[in-house]
Amino acid sequence: MHSQKSLKVLCIGSEDLNNSLNEVKEFLNFDLILAKIDSVKKPLTDYDTVLIDELILDHPKIKLFLKDTRILKLLVSSSNKKKIPFYEEKITRPFAINDLNNKIIDLNSKKSFLKNSTIQIKKYILDKNEKKLKKDHRFIDLTEKEIQLLELLFKQKKPILKKNILEIVWKYSSSADTHTVETHIYRLRKKVQQKFSDDTLIKNAKTGYSI
Repeated sequence: MHSQKSLKVLCIGSEDLNNSLNEVKEFLNFDLILAKIDSVKKPLTDYDTVLIDELILDHPKIKLFLKDTRILKLLVSSSNKKKIPFYEEKITRPFAINDLNNKIIDLNSKKSFLKNSTIQIKKYILDKNEKKLKKDHRFIDLTEKEIQLLELLFKQKKPILKKNILEIVWKYSSSADTHTVETHIYRLRKKVQQKFSDDTLIKNAKTGYSI
């Protein structure tokens, strides 16, 4: 038995699945809460993952529930079923307890990685892993320095001076001449303007640059 269970998983299952999982709860590496779709109320912010039983997918509430629920969803499915939308991963019957443990842990590890690699900046998503700035279905490719610039400006609560940007982003590198910051910000602004028709993302004043 595991003494520490930091992940909370809500299982919305058929009676058979709920009964089966209830018998092995002590062997799971996560805290499992069993429920039926009629008794579930959103938002589900207390949970890390929702385990959905394929056998209840014909329930009139389930498709809307799956579409509107933004936390991770793991589907318990049969191998002969077609892909069903609105879930991140699936596990096929019959499965061992270790398989379920590993699926839940892996799914939440991916979530943690994505959370740490993306930042919401106004109307945009800065994806540091893909090196892109995204809005809706459009994006621009970013250099490593552009990513560092955007992240720095976003985290600052007030405008930051050019000399401080040089110190933090370029570490006063010998390649950082007096126009390095201006040049990089000009190019980044141009990319944003051309793709998103937005010339207000990065602001400049006497007190420095800001977002």
